[in-house]
Amino acid sequence: MKILKPVLFLLIGLLVTSCTNIRGNQEKNDSLGSNDKKAVVSVQPEQLTYDEFLKKVWNFEKHPDQWVYEGTEPCVIDFYADWCGPCKRVAPIMEEMAKKYNGKVKIYKVNVDKEQKLAAVFRISSIPAVMFSPLKGKPMMQVGLLPKDYYSKIIDEHLLNSKPQK
Repeated sequence: MKILKPVLFLLIGLLVTSCTNIRGNQEKNDSLGSNDKKAVVSVQPEQLTYDEFLKKVWNFEKHPDQWVYEGTEPCVIDFYADWCGPCKRVAPIMEEMAKKYNGKVKIYKVNVDKEQKLAAVFRISSIPAVMFSPLKGKPMMQVGLLPKDYYSKIIDEHLLNSKPQK
């Protein structure tokens, strides 16, 4: 009986703690209910396939000798591979750029192992390779891992034609 009392108190304590915890989480979730007008939107770079590239960036089948950008916003395209170490370090930078320039610049990703035809069109032989395309004019390509500020500078000065954002 002496052993049973401490075990019983322990079980009751755990039950009370668990119920309080569940209730606390429910109250937090209720505060984010349907009446809350702030929607949490995850902005991520968009993965492009060959066909999507033709529709959203450049239809080189239709215009093989001329760059005709198909988009409505300037874009950045990260050509990468899953096995590439430097590419893995560029990925979070591109995620940050997608958030920072949301609504101003589209951030795309192209897996060169899955989209070998696209990699061949751009003669990608080293990755990461990042292409910057303004609305008007020809795109520019940067190869290799660059500092985050360098990507922002190119976007600000060449795609948005403005001073760098802080």
